[in-house]
Amino acid sequence: MEDEALADIADRLYGGPLDDFVAARTGAAKDAALQDKQLAAAVRALPKPAVAAWAVNMLSRYRPDVLAGLGGLGERMRAAQDSLDAPALRELGRERRSMLADAVDVARAVAQEQGRPISDAMAADVEETLRSMTADERAEAAVGSGRLLKVLTADGINDVDLDGAVALPGMLPVARTTRRASPPPAAVKGAAAKATAAKTRTTAEQASQPPRAKPRLEAVRQTPRPASPPALERAKAALAEAQATEEEATRLARDLQEQEERMRLEIAELQQETADLRSRLKAVEESLDRSRKGLAATSAEAKQAVRAAGKASRTAMLAQERVLRLASN
Repeated sequence: MEDEALADIADRLYGGPLDDFVAARTGAAKDAALQDKQLAAAVRALPKPAVAAWAVNMLSRYRPDVLAGLGGLGERMRAAQDSLDAPALRELGRERRSMLADAVDVARAVAQEQGRPISDAMAADVEETLRSMTADERAEAAVGSGRLLKVLTADGINDVDLDGAVALPGMLPVARTTRRASPPPAAVKGAAAKATAAKTRTTAEQASQPPRAKPRLEAVRQTPRPASPPALERAKAALAEAQATEEEATRLARDLQEQEERMRLEIAELQQETADLRSRLKAVEESLDRSRKGLAATSAEAKQAVRAAGKASRTAMLAQERVLRLASN
């Protein structure tokens, strides 16, 4: 089985309409079985993505520029976290919220174009997945692959869980990293050898010296182990981002409360206007009813007048004929 052939088939399946995925996978497996049974089995094993994951795949396929922008933002955020730059993190947090809102709108539009509109709940999952790609380089690679299977989440402290999150995970590109690279094997071996020698010398020196008396409370009083620098830095960065989020949420809540008050006043005015219109409508309907009744009465009188006029006309004609007969005699 060729990995490239499987990747090409997977790209076609995960880049197509969600409702057609199962049928398309079955057809692709049948075609592959004609030449490679192992490839056909691998195609049949490709899982169908969740709706939100499919929407992100559509974004990756049709609007990669949106993901590229979020990826660049993620690099800047990680750099600010590494340097514990709280002001930069607050500014980048606001920028990320704006970019995520725009990206979700684009994702909804693309999904609609591909025949599957997504709900507000699914849109929230799309936003959470895109937020995860700004926090974790491996998540960025998973999202950019276009073969995402499930929603991704990030808490700002731990790495994003990618277990079962993407089809063909072994074919993902290597995640870019801005963190310090590991030393080469030779340097590691050299450092280990030096550490072993130093430990041997220290042990020998300690053996040649008389033992020191241990404090009585040494077993009770234990100095707390300090947090590892990477974990502490990530926690501080997460705190700065949380504070920025809190500030933005407070501002948004205040704006929404003001908007709510304006809408309440507008509703009260509309309700009063509605009451006035209903009163006017009632008066107009009563006037209309009176006019209709008057029209009915007038129509009846008009019909009677027409009949009376006809009768008078016939009487006049008979009288005229009688006058003519009498005059001729």
